[in-house]
Amino acid sequence: QARLVESGGGLVQAGGSIRLSCATSGRTSTGNYLAWFRQPPGKEHQFVAAVTWSGDGPWYTDSLKGRFAMSRDDSRNTVYLQMNNLKPEDTAVYYCVANKDPYKEIADITNYRAWGQGTQVTVSS
Repeated sequence: QARLVESGGGLVQAGGSIRLSCATSGRTSTGNYLAWFRQPPGKEHQFVAAVTWSGDGPWYTDSLKGRFAMSRDDSRNTVYLQMNNLKPEDTAVYYCVANKDPYKEIADITNYRAWGQGTQVTVSS
């Protein structure tokens, strides 16, 4: 089973940037997914981006393309989420998740078996 530990969250002003990290240990099949989701205050989890363990992707939710970028460093077993030109509406707890159930929707967090603890990102106006 994968273990995921996020870091890098914090307080940033609107227009700023922040990079989240997700250190991973343990794996399943190479075709399975790693993804970032976020949960704004009082709202449901939202899909942000995903890649596969084997390096396919990333795929993004349309509204975040161009501002957010997901990448991976296999030598460090770490995936990153670079977030630029941040807006107050990007304020959320950001989660790294992995190991999606086969044939289930990528953008539904409940289909993932491994979750990190989450890291808070707060964007001030």
